[in-house]
Amino acid sequence: MLGAFVRAFRTPELRNKLLFTLFILTIFRLGAVIPAPGIDSVAIEKCVQQTAETGASNIYALINLFSGGALLQLAVFALGIMPYITASIILNLLTVVVPRLEALKKEGQAGQSKITQYTRYLTIALAVLQSTSVIAMARTGQLFQNACIPEEYMPFLHTSYELPVLVMIVFVMTAGTCVIMWFGELITERGVGNGMSLLIFTQIIAEFPAGMMRIWSENPAWVFALVCVAGVVLITGVVFIEQAQRRIPVQYAKRMVGRRMYGGSSTYIPLKVNQAGVIPVIFASSLLYLPTLVVGLLGAETDNKVVDFLNTYFNPMGNHPVYLTTFFLLIVGFAFFYVAITFNPAEVADNMKKYGGFIPSIRPGRPTAEYLDYVLTRLTTPGALYLGVIALLPMVALGTSGAAANFPFGGVSILIMVGVGLDTVKQIESHLQQRNYEGFLR
Repeated sequence: MLGAFVRAFRTPELRNKLLFTLFILTIFRLGAVIPAPGIDSVAIEKCVQQTAETGASNIYALINLFSGGALLQLAVFALGIMPYITASIILNLLTVVVPRLEALKKEGQAGQSKITQYTRYLTIALAVLQSTSVIAMARTGQLFQNACIPEEYMPFLHTSYELPVLVMIVFVMTAGTCVIMWFGELITERGVGNGMSLLIFTQIIAEFPAGMMRIWSENPAWVFALVCVAGVVLITGVVFIEQAQRRIPVQYAKRMVGRRMYGGSSTYIPLKVNQAGVIPVIFASSLLYLPTLVVGLLGAETDNKVVDFLNTYFNPMGNHPVYLTTFFLLIVGFAFFYVAITFNPAEVADNMKKYGGFIPSIRPGRPTAEYLDYVLTRLTTPGALYLGVIALLPMVALGTSGAAANFPFGGVSILIMVGVGLDTVKQIESHLQQRNYEGFLR
C-alpha cells in the first residue's frame, strides 16, 4: 500500500488531486480551532475541561462529533458539516413525498442541480437555527450540561454590546458552514473522493488521538491494550460487512438496430448488506436527543412528571434498558425505511424490461420487482441488526454514555471512518489502474 502511495505521488495529475485535497482539509481543520469573534477562548477551554472532568454529556454530542470538537470550542466551523447532512436527508425524504422534487430527480443532471441548490438554501436556514441555539445554550450553561457556571466563565468578551455580538457570532458560524459546504464541493470536483464524506472523516479522525490518550491516562495499561485489540477486531468485522454484497445476475437479450446487433451481455446488480449506510444511526441519535432537549428547556430541577419520566427512561447517561431498546428499534426501523425510499424494486424492474434485461429464471416485470424486494428484505435484516449492534456496543461495553462518547471504536465514528476510508482507497486505486499500475490490492 505504501508503494502504491509513492506511485500515486509520481503521477502528476493524481499528485495534484491529492495535494489539493490535503490543502483543503488543512484549512478546514484550521477553521475548527479558531474561535468565533467575541468568544473568550480561555473561558471556553475551562468549561470544556470541567465538562470532561464531570463526565457530562451534552445534547449536541452528535454535532460535536461531526465538528471534531469545534462545537464546544465555539469555533468558526463550530457547526461542521451537520447542517448540510440534515438538509440532504430532508431533501431525500421529501423527494418521495413531493411530486415536484420527484420529477426533478428524474430529469437527470439538470434536475439534480436544482435539488442541490435547494439543499444549499436549506443548509443556510438550518445553520442559522443551529448556531442561534448553540449560542443561547452556551450562555445559559446548558451546552455544557451546567458543568461550568456561566457567571464565572462568561464566554463573551463584549458584554456591553451583547445583541450585536450575538448576531455577529451567528453570522460567522453560518458563513463557516457555507465555506465548509464549498470545501466539500471543491474536493469532489478537483480532489480525490467524496468531499462531504472526507470532511466528516477528517473531523472524526481529529478526535481519535484525544480519545486514545484519554483511555491511556485514565486506565491501566492492560485496559488500553484490550481496547486496541478490540478496535482491530471491530474494524475487521465492519470492513467485512461493509464490503459484503449480493450480486443479482442480469442478462440482456440480443436485439437488432438497423444492420447491427446489440445486447447479449451479462452483468449484475450489486446489493450491499448495509444498503442504508450510517444514515439510520444518525436518524435514531438525532431523534433520541429530543427528550434531553425537552428536559433542558423545561428545567431538570422542575417538579414535573414528564421531566422525571424522560430523566429516568431516556437519559443518555443512564443507559436505561428502555433507552437502549428504543435506540436499537429506531435504528432497525430507519434502516428498512431508508432502504425502501432509496431503492425502488419496481423502478429497477421497469428499467431492466425497457432495455431488454432480465434475471435468469425470473420473468420480467412484476415478478422481477417481487424477487428484488424479497432479496433486499433478506439483506436489510442482517444489515439493520448489524447497525444496531455497532451503535450500542460502546454503550453496553462501557456502561455510560459519557464514557461511550469518548470511546474511539464505536457507534457512528467507526462506521464513517471505515466506510469513507474504503471508498477513498478505491478511488485512488481506480486512478492507478487507469495508468496500468497494480493499485492497492494485489
